[in-house]
Amino acid sequence: MKMRLILSVLLLFSTLFLSYQLLKFRSGMARGSMVVLKNIDFEVFGKVQGVFFRKHTRKTASQYGLVGWVQNTNRNTVIGQAQGPLEKVDKLKEWLRKTGSPHSSISEAGSQNEKVIDSLSFTDFEIVR
Repeated sequence: MKMRLILSVLLLFSTLFLSYQLLKFRSGMARGSMVVLKNIDFEVFGKVQGVFFRKHTRKTASQYGLVGWVQNTNRNTVIGQAQGPLEKVDKLKEWLRKTGSPHSSISEAGSQNEKVIDSLSFTDFEIVR
């Protein structure tokens, strides 16, 4: 009876430990580091319309594992919102500022509403028409 109780307790603890490890892995806390999520709103100026800028932004953001949206404006700029791991959002900001699509010419890229967030508001990165 005592041995059965001990085995049951050990099984319970091992199940809880494995569940905790899986939860840590899924939430990005593996190896003791938490993933910090960040949000930015951005606007890009220059020759950014008619050069597949939105398509390349979506592709790049998706490759970085980000979610959000991108859209042309009637001011001939491109605006959007990106959310995801802090380092990846910063990487996209740099891409928006320096790289863009192959035929674009970026004169300025700004961001605002930069903040740490608790959860993502989107499920993927999409082009808004």
